[in-house]
Amino acid sequence: MDFLKGGGTDGAGRNVFEVVAMTDQQIETTHDFIQWLFPLTEPSGANRRAPVLTDADVAAIHDSGLAQISLAAGTDRMAAFYQSNDHWLVAQDHNHLRITRIIKSLRLLRGPGEAGDFRHLILRLDERAGRPVSMGSRQHWENA
Repeated sequence: MDFLKGGGTDGAGRNVFEVVAMTDQQIETTHDFIQWLFPLTEPSGANRRAPVLTDADVAAIHDSGLAQISLAAGTDRMAAFYQSNDHWLVAQDHNHLRITRIIKSLRLLRGPGEAGDFRHLILRLDERAGRPVSMGSRQHWENA
């Protein structure tokens, strides 16, 4: 996938560097980037223009140092976003779907260790806040 390799753009014409450099406000209010930064092999229910990876795409992303760097940068950016904002720490929020996607994509494209590390960070933030996130969302993260 050219986007993760730094040579392509998402559906809105942004490259991966522009997406990773988004402000917290842009991340919160822009809803069409997460499917590009953390792609899956299944269609997005929220973005019809989002990429759907093939097995060949998955293999190519695994083999691409640039794609792996982009995924790591995207993971770091989203971790920083969730650590510096607490508005998502409620029973239901659109960020919960994003978190599920991130965990699934990391498991697929970087491995279970990276996915587990991100999931543990999110669950730790929820725990520190008194567990305001719904059991359903937490269960999705555990199963992702």
